[in-house]
Amino acid sequence: MANEVEPGASMKIVILGAGVIGVTSAYYLAKAGHQVTVIDRQPGPALETSFANAGEISPGYSAPWAAPGVPLKAVRWLFMQHAPLIIRPSAVPSAWRWMASLLRNCTAARYAINKGRMVRLAEYSRDCLIELRGEAKISYDHRTLGTLQVFRTQKQVDGAEKDIEVLKRGGVPFEVLDPSGCIAAEPGLASAQHKIAGGLRLPNDETGDCLKFTNALHEICENLGVTFRFETDIRRLRFTGRRVAAVETSHGDIEADVFIAALGSYTPALLRPLGIALPVYPVKGYSITLPIVDEARAPVSTVMDETFKVAITRLGDRIRVGGMAEIAGFNLDLPDARRATLRQSVESLFAGAGDQARSTFWAGLRPMTPDGTPVIGPAPRGDNLFLSTGHGTLGWTMACGSGRMLADIIDGKTPAITPSDYTLDRYVS
Repeated sequence: MANEVEPGASMKIVILGAGVIGVTSAYYLAKAGHQVTVIDRQPGPALETSFANAGEISPGYSAPWAAPGVPLKAVRWLFMQHAPLIIRPSAVPSAWRWMASLLRNCTAARYAINKGRMVRLAEYSRDCLIELRGEAKISYDHRTLGTLQVFRTQKQVDGAEKDIEVLKRGGVPFEVLDPSGCIAAEPGLASAQHKIAGGLRLPNDETGDCLKFTNALHEICENLGVTFRFETDIRRLRFTGRRVAAVETSHGDIEADVFIAALGSYTPALLRPLGIALPVYPVKGYSITLPIVDEARAPVSTVMDETFKVAITRLGDRIRVGGMAEIAGFNLDLPDARRATLRQSVESLFAGAGDQARSTFWAGLRPMTPDGTPVIGPAPRGDNLFLSTGHGTLGWTMACGSGRMLADIIDGKTPAITPSDYTLDRYVS
């Protein structure tokens, strides 16, 4: 098997997907001395789900959507004007099995296990990002000013206790704030103080532009010898016995010693012909990006609006507002109603900070697993096939840790965190 080679042996490795997960994996594998090729259908890196995400790197807020009370909340959300969850009836037939699995994870016990796994990977990933940033001198509008979760009701304040317990167990620093404390952390919230019941702040969280990061890392990877093949459609994997011999593409077959599937929401379609049922569903998310016109009213870092499940993030001279979860299959349309929800969230907290007339509107497909934890490690079929997908809303937060862990697994090294927590085996055991 590929992950049984002697440490230090150079291999030809093909990574399928040039989003932030694929490019960070390429970086760590190239640093380990491997010959890496990255294939993507787009004309450049990070042009799909990594393109305009919320911009937050928030390990402490790494939490599964499947949580106690979510089924009842979901019913109420369906009737809200600015709902954080939207289910399109046309998408239900293809999503029912995934949603049923998500509901099975909505217990207190499963939530604690899943959140613990997610926080461990996210914390490790942030440490890897800090190290990478120092080594590569990479710039991407990053800030290290923490994340503030804003609660508009006392019920939300009280409901944060279960998350605080997980943070305590994980040793994650946090601050519980009253409305005045929220204003001290984010002065732009001053005009909205009467709407705030309290907040939870994680001082070690970061922010940054995932698109800028991935493009800068792409250049570094090229300097390390990584080959990128853009505008190349990936058609299927060709086997010889138990091993993948080549990937068939629109520009011919590409052979390698190891193959990594990092295609986000499109990974299940690649694996389905192999008899691998990957529980990853494309949960649609939206964002708007607007230029700052009033510095005093703008956020200084990331503010999580608990009511709308929306993140409002400062990225240089812009504000990125991202969130919502829509069950819509692979639909990428841009309804005005979704834009209105994002606008409502940011204007109710940071009124007049950005120019809505010059905002850009975007949608992406987050590859989500029912338990919220990504799938990283060997595939069930193919001795030299590995997976890195299912990061959901946290691909940017977990990218560096995922890439580093997968590189260690392929090289036969012991990763810094327990790799068995992230394999596909948890869905078949």
